[in-house]
Amino acid sequence: MGKRLRQQRRGKGSNAYTKLPKTYNIKVNYTKNRTSELNGEVVDLINNTGHSAPIMLIVYEDLSESHMVAPEGIKIGSRVSIGDSVSYSLGNVLSLSNIPEGVPIYNIESKPGDGGKYVRSAGSFARVTGRTEFTVSIVLPSKKTINLNKNCRAQLGVVAGGGKGSLPIMKAGKSHYMHHALNRLWPKNRGVKMNAVDHPFGGSNHHKGKSSSTKRTAPPGRKVGHIASRRTGRRKR
Repeated sequence: MGKRLRQQRRGKGSNAYTKLPKTYNIKVNYTKNRTSELNGEVVDLINNTGHSAPIMLIVYEDLSESHMVAPEGIKIGSRVSIGDSVSYSLGNVLSLSNIPEGVPIYNIESKPGDGGKYVRSAGSFARVTGRTEFTVSIVLPSKKTINLNKNCRAQLGVVAGGGKGSLPIMKAGKSHYMHHALNRLWPKNRGVKMNAVDHPFGGSNHHKGKSSSTKRTAPPGRKVGHIASRRTGRRKR
């Protein structure tokens, strides 16, 4: 008797492949108040397994709270401000139109008010490289340049936890835990090494027996191999 393929179980979202609610219970974003300047204090630094960087809990003067990504050099008791006229210090939030060129920034909004979407992983930062009347050019850690609305906000500094990736894993169990906490599949085995009930390419023969190019609209369980590939195989010289 066969069983459902792993891709089908992941696509449907069975219990074995859903993210852990307790891991992702912290929502990191800016406060929605854009009309006035807010000053707050860092009261806690949280190590959350759903994020590669530490998270800081901020309590503002009006007793409201929010979670934001912590920059390198921040500590409990540090002051964090949000507004267009605040000073250029670690963790402060300003509009891109008010940030000088060359200053490291992170947690950048893609649209004004969305709470931050770009550059949030440990040790990463971006820079402002140019501006026009309505847009600001940003160089991401991938060296790609994007143009964003000048009213989008960003934090000043470099995301904390930059040395996290240089720590040795030492054993496979730790790697398994790390990937499970981030809701990522690990280890990634080749389909031809699996049994026929586990993968469309599985079986006793290493030859796939069928094309490895798959349509983008293929259902879970068949969407394997080269997805919507333009060409496969060796190039003819």
